This record gives sequence, structure tokens and C-alpha cells, in this order.
Amino acid sequence: MLAVISIAILPVISSCGAHHEEEEEVDYLVTSPIIKDTLITRDYVCQIHAISHIEVRAQEKGFLQEIFVDEGQFVHKDQLLFRIMPKLYEAELKMAEAEAEYARIEYFNTKLLADSNIVSKNQLALVKAKLDKANAELALAQVHLGFTDIRAPFDGLIDRFQARLGSLIEEGDLLTNLSDNSKMWVYFNVSEVEYLDYKSKAETDSTIRVKLMMANNNLFPYPGEVEAITADFNNETGNVAFRATFPNPKGLLRHGETGNVLMEIPYQHAMLIPQKASFEILDKRYVYVVDQAGVVKSREIKIGAELEDLYIVTDGLKADEQILLEGIRKVRDGQEIAYHYDKPENVIYDLKVYAE
Repeated sequence: MLAVISIAILPVISSCGAHHEEEEEVDYLVTSPIIKDTLITRDYVCQIHAISHIEVRAQEKGFLQEIFVDEGQFVHKDQLLFRIMPKLYEAELKMAEAEAEYARIEYFNTKLLADSNIVSKNQLALVKAKLDKANAELALAQVHLGFTDIRAPFDGLIDRFQARLGSLIEEGDLLTNLSDNSKMWVYFNVSEVEYLDYKSKAETDSTIRVKLMMANNNLFPYPGEVEAITADFNNETGNVAFRATFPNPKGLLRHGETGNVLMEIPYQHAMLIPQKASFEILDKRYVYVVDQAGVVKSREIKIGAELEDLYIVTDGLKADEQILLEGIRKVRDGQEIAYHYDKPENVIYDLKVYAE
């Protein structure tokens, strides 16, 4: 009785399977590459430097007598920062002033005698040389005394102090650093290939505008401009250094910070395809090309650059060819499929990607 029931059920199962296969017949979506001028954004690790960053060092030996500013303080040009005990240099100045005055009086008296032919002209010249020497030593003493007051050479921010009040300072000792952060120089390295790629696509003498992604992944609100490219490539790394200048009106950027420079590279007549229309095998990128008969053929393509949801194809495709957009994991090479075509403009719009 059981065998009879099984035989009776078999035609029903076969009938359901055939009906199921008919239901699974898929109408695949295909599209074409689109040719469009666009921009790609490349990011480079960068180092941020103040436009002027200097070491403030002592020019005379002595005890650090006074500190007139604080760490992190903004100072103005010629503002007094430090004072090294000036007593010794004040005494040397007074001595030089006395010697210069003595030499001046001696010269005046000798000149009177020379005018009366009592002493020779040579004697007067010797006294004049002595006066000149005394005046030079006086000027030198004034300079040494002036060096005991250390002033800011430009507007900027004071860094940490390297010496404390009362410290014995030697000539040349580091006291602090001073940074002019009104503008920032941002350095980043570009490979030789990317440099040549950029120069071949950028307009001659055009300004390179860049953006800065700060360490907290926020975009710096002011754009910068590349103002200098170093003359030589580094033979060890194959890179050349670019220097971009960013305005820093609110002082947000500080010397020594890091971040990423975002530089837009123009691509003219770029061939764009959706990323989801491709698949990868052994580090190679492929698409399924669909001919007029609906037969799919896998083909290797070369990717020149990557955008959000899009690839720029440099080789392997023609603009008038059709590629499978959806269901690439459901088909096999050489399979004939049913499909309908959608314009690449509509496809890109659906991806919410706007290539410029």
C-alpha cells in the first residue's frame, strides 16, 4: 500500500518543480559605463607647522632674573619676554662710557695742540684712533646690555619654558619656542606616479586647493593652497614634498599637529561604472559584459581610481558595451539571460553618487 502511494505522489512533485523553475526565471538589470568629467579625492598623511617657529635662546651668560610672560601666552612683536641679570653688563657699559669720554677729551686737547702746531698730525691721528676704539667698545657694551632683555621678534605663542627663574643661563641656552600660528604650513608627500598624474591633468599654473582633515576626523573649516613643491624626489621613498598654506584666524591649529590633506585630482572623460557591477578574483577585477543576444561574458578591467560607489575604469571596457549590474553572483560565464536596460545616469542617481 505504501509503494502505491509513493508512485502516485511522484508526478505531483515533478510538476511542482517545473512550476518552481519557471517562477525563478529572472529579468536581469544591465547598464553601460558613463563618460564624465569628475574629481577624485586622495588623502595624504601630513605634518602641520607654524609659518614661523623659532627657538628663543639666551645671547648672554647670567642668572635668569625675570620672566614677563607665561607658557601658552600670545605675545606681540618686541614684547619683553625674559631678563638675564644685567648688573655685570651695566657696569661694563659705565666703564666703556668713561673710557669713551676720556678718549674724547684727550682728542679735543690734542686737536687744539695740533692746530697750534705744537704736536704733529700723526700724534693727532693716534689719539683719534684711540677715540674711535673707545666708541666702538662703548657700542659693544650697549649691545651686550641689550641682550640681557630678550624680546619677541614677531607676534606668536610662547611654548614651554626650558629654564626657570633664577637658573644660571649660558650663552646659547634654550629658553622657549615661539610660534606664529596666523598661517600654517602643511607638508605632505606625493608619490612620483601621483605627481605626474596630477600635473598631466591639472591646468597649467592653476592653484591647487586642498582641504585638511584634522586628527579628530573633523574637516578644518578653511581651505588651503599648495604654494610650493620641493625640487627633488626622495630617492629612498620615491616621494616629493608638497607644502600647502592654510589660514588659521582662530588659532585652532598648532605647530606639530598631524592630519590628512585631501587633494582633488581632475579626471577628464573618465569611464565610470558602479562598484557593485564588478567582482574580484585573485586580486583582479572583472565585470560581466552582456551582448545583444543576452549572453554574459566575464572580462577583466583595470581600475584607475575609486569614488564612493563608483570605479574609474582605464582599460577593458568600451563606452557602448553593456554590463550586468545586478545578479552577478547568480550567473555563470557564457550563460544566456533575459535582461532589461537602464541608463547609467539613472543608475548613478539611484546610487546617490554625484560625480562632478
